[in-house]
Amino acid sequence: MKITKLTTWQVPPRWLFLKIETDAGISGWGEPVIEGRAATVEAAVAEFADYLIGKDPRRIEDIWQTLYRGGFYRGGPILMSAIAGIDQALWDIKGKALGVPVHELLGGRVRDRMRMYCWLGGDRPGDIGRQAKEVVARGFTAFKMNGTPEMQIVDSHRKIEEAVARVAEAREAVGPDVGIAIDFHGRVHRPMAKVLLRELEPYHPLFVEEPVLPEHLHCLPQITSGLGYPIATGERLFSRYDFRPVLEARCVDIVQPDLSHCGGLTEGRKIATLAETYDVALAPHCPLGPLTLAVSLHLDAVSHNAFIQEQSMGIHYNTGNDVLDYLVDPAPLAIVDGYTAIPTGPGLGVEINEDFVIERAREGHRWRNPVWRHDDGSIAEW
Repeated sequence: MKITKLTTWQVPPRWLFLKIETDAGISGWGEPVIEGRAATVEAAVAEFADYLIGKDPRRIEDIWQTLYRGGFYRGGPILMSAIAGIDQALWDIKGKALGVPVHELLGGRVRDRMRMYCWLGGDRPGDIGRQAKEVVARGFTAFKMNGTPEMQIVDSHRKIEEAVARVAEAREAVGPDVGIAIDFHGRVHRPMAKVLLRELEPYHPLFVEEPVLPEHLHCLPQITSGLGYPIATGERLFSRYDFRPVLEARCVDIVQPDLSHCGGLTEGRKIATLAETYDVALAPHCPLGPLTLAVSLHLDAVSHNAFIQEQSMGIHYNTGNDVLDYLVDPAPLAIVDGYTAIPTGPGLGVEINEDFVIERAREGHRWRNPVWRHDDGSIAEW
């Protein structure tokens, strides 16, 4: 079997899909994208095609090592996201060729279904109580919300009080048994994070995500010591080498690799195993499309330390199209009572509606994240 063609499509709301074709008539799909830089990742995929055409797609590890090491310069969001989508598609091909789901090729599943969570509140969170009640009524046992809008490196205590009040509103709305994850989104700098993290403790977060920017992870032990709830990070870390110092410092309880950013399933599996070595939980990041979600579920299926899965159905970024729109049959990714069954179909277990992808690619997208500024005109973290 040989790879014959790679085709990419930018589709709404902000995704990039990849199809890899072979001379055996078997095709695989992947999602190589970094949010807001789809065209840049698309160019990287096109460059990687030079290494792929004519190669046996079943030699996934060898291809991964070639793409990672063959170009001398390596790592980072663009190259690792391009590799990620290619890697996803290769696993899809191999599973289809053998007639088995990808998790069977990784040792078989350790669970039958995966607990899921959803988003609420938007970029500038508000109306939290009502939305929290609605998602619980839909069967979710956990949700995630942004903790705060923009915040200066040293800001007023009023901003802390407002953030805490939103979490208190959520907790009052849903009671003690629903998981509330709070995403700082890197918006909270160290001087304010060490205050806010402690103020949130009475509301028993499921976890706090990205309490500081990835550039400042070395300060996490200093500001999280003694907290009675888990700390999570990892969506902006792109390889096991990025995760290693975080794990060695014992400063996180949950890792969140994104399987469209961190080199795909091949590298994601290694990150998950590394985290398990440190008794750290796994909760893959996934505010993206159906292929990223499907491949995340396969990693969850074989990772004992996986405990919850993000998904983006109905998220505030999904304007124009949503996750299930691009599937021939949405059933494999259906969420029932807050859980999704591990896919059982061959490959990634989802079938992309190629005609609809082509149609929506005519519109495409040029999604960019908001650029915020503080009252004094200086740039703010989004």
